[in-house]
Amino acid sequence: MTFTIAKESPLGADLALLMQRHTEDMHADTPPESIHMMDAGQLATPEVSFFVLREAGQPLAMGAFKRIDAGHAEIKSMHVLAEARGRGLSRAMLEHLLVEAKAAGFQRLSLETGIQPTFVAARALYYKAGFVDCPPFEGYSEDPNSVFMTRSLA
Repeated sequence: MTFTIAKESPLGADLALLMQRHTEDMHADTPPESIHMMDAGQLATPEVSFFVLREAGQPLAMGAFKRIDAGHAEIKSMHVLAEARGRGLSRAMLEHLLVEAKAAGFQRLSLETGIQPTFVAARALYYKAGFVDCPPFEGYSEDPNSVFMTRSLA
């Protein structure tokens, strides 16, 4: 498997399918009030580092982290196209985000994900990477449809 992961603008014209599929997945079985995704415009801010995984130039996955404060960031918009799943691309993107967040000086990386069956594989990936459950963090409150996780980058 030969792929690249690079920092890009979330507004890239060839990222529309990734954004569309991510949005569809987030709305598939999660109540609207519990959806915390950021759209491309919201991801295109200085507080967000956005990355795209490409194979032969085709965007297959995306992931980002958003600065909360000087030592803490949040993973946002992790998504791999359904037809590219099962190849370790989610793990590769997560590992890339961990390395980049640490290189950017963050000591902690947190995330919010869903409790629904759609998110079982994502939660397993995060637990395997050393994330643990935590209380809601910056801007979130208790939500029966959300799982909050965190991990030290030290």
